[in-house]
Amino acid sequence: MPRQRALLRLALLALLLCAPPGAALAQPQDAQPQDAQQQEARERLEKLQREMARISEEITSDSARMGSLQQQLREAEVELGRLRTAMADNERAIGASGEELAGLQQQRTVLEQARATQQTHIALELKTAWQLGQQSQLRVLLNQESPHTVARVLAYYRYFFQARNKLVEDYRETLRQLQQLEQRIADTLEQLAGQQATLKEQQLQLEQTQASREQAVAQLSQGIDSKAEQLKQMEQDRKELESLLAAIEKALAKLEVPEDYQPFGSARGKMPWPLAGKRANTFGRPRNEGKMRWQGVSIPAREGESVQAIHHGRVVYADWLRGSGLLLIIDHGDGYMSLYANNQSLLREVGEWVGAGTPISTAGNTGGQEESGLYFEIRHQGKPVDPARWCKD
Repeated sequence: MPRQRALLRLALLALLLCAPPGAALAQPQDAQPQDAQQQEARERLEKLQREMARISEEITSDSARMGSLQQQLREAEVELGRLRTAMADNERAIGASGEELAGLQQQRTVLEQARATQQTHIALELKTAWQLGQQSQLRVLLNQESPHTVARVLAYYRYFFQARNKLVEDYRETLRQLQQLEQRIADTLEQLAGQQATLKEQQLQLEQTQASREQAVAQLSQGIDSKAEQLKQMEQDRKELESLLAAIEKALAKLEVPEDYQPFGSARGKMPWPLAGKRANTFGRPRNEGKMRWQGVSIPAREGESVQAIHHGRVVYADWLRGSGLLLIIDHGDGYMSLYANNQSLLREVGEWVGAGTPISTAGNTGGQEESGLYFEIRHQGKPVDPARWCKD
């Protein structure tokens, strides 16, 4: 876990979890020491992560519950999500290195122009010095009759030599800066080459893993040779999800909710959709010949399109689940949760706090889906509710 992300989570948890009601009104002598507050926040964070890690283990790591093809699909899609996240990070690093290189090259151009100008000035100064050298200062002094004229000539010589020395010093400093800049450019080019080599290797791994996923999906599709088999699998997938939600609710019951937690219900009808796009189905409509009903909505999207949280909350699940693929669940308090399924990659980890509009994942087709997009649900006390009543168009 990156250090910056850990420090950010710690700061947020210290703010949201550690302050008891009325703490702002307490007298200084009653205030809890800052170190103790940080320790308490750390313990709360660790407790949350342990609970969610246990749930993830129980739900997703029990390979006995899924067939070998499902296990192969899970491994491939989890690896694909990891690779895509790593590639996105690497591409951003390459972009930053490219910008740094362009800036350094621009600095080099400025310094090279300064060097050329300084060389011209120094050449003129050397020519002048040579001309002055044809007659010594002593001869110049002896040829002067007025003491005032002698003083002016001596001052001229002094200023001339000082100016020439300053030009030489500036020229040497320019050369030193250019040498340092050339080394920085060389280091940046080397770093950029290494990042691009890593990206090519990641792309090769991505292609290989993608082929493994496609093979697993094809074999799974061959095994479902009837609508009855398809319905049976969908019912099993829904059972897995319900089991996961029940386990999460049980774990959350033991965790405290911050005093300043913004109520989910107060934002009804005002929340943004997790991504833009026309919904492919309507909540509650029959599906699979009336044997099942839609408990959420599917939103078609391009692979890699950003998915945002609809409301402030805490990530309580971020892992692969049968039928849902790479799944992220956010707890919004008061029994409300939002579910984001079939993601290409997950950008947040368990325990992180997110706000409305925060990028949390990228749209994809994990879970064995053929089309790319996002499957989205809102639940209250474990029961699905119509997202269209909560999110604004």
